[in-house]
Amino acid sequence: MIEILLVEDDEGDIELTLEAFNRSKIALNLNVVRDGMEAMAYLQQQGEFQTKSSPDFILLDLNLPRKDGREVLHEIQANEYLKQIPVVVLTTSEADEDILRSYQVGANAYVTKPVGLKGLTKVVTMLEEFWFTIVKLPSHRSS
Repeated sequence: MIEILLVEDDEGDIELTLEAFNRSKIALNLNVVRDGMEAMAYLQQQGEFQTKSSPDFILLDLNLPRKDGREVLHEIQANEYLKQIPVVVLTTSEADEDILRSYQVGANAYVTKPVGLKGLTKVVTMLEEFWFTIVKLPSHRSS
């Protein structure tokens, strides 16, 4: 089972992403956190996230409350264990500066969110094919 962490604050985008992943043919578990502080607590297995499995893959929005996705990327890259987890930025921003900064601080890919379920399902299908079928991911299971 592939563990995915979705870091997203927009309820509509969460619902669309969940629906898109529900159509998956791959065995996966999608966990959702709604801001950057929760993302880091989840990744460090703190508080309410102590019993959660480490993700194999992170989908990260940039524009988050309390701690934005850029800060989360910096913190992930500063941690020897966490920086091994692939991070795909999935955001509405098409700004060249956001794209460049995301790659500079360790994003493995940058994807602009498409509009609607059909577009998001297509993106999710392509992400699944590449990241979960072609690419070999390291195991990030906690002991």
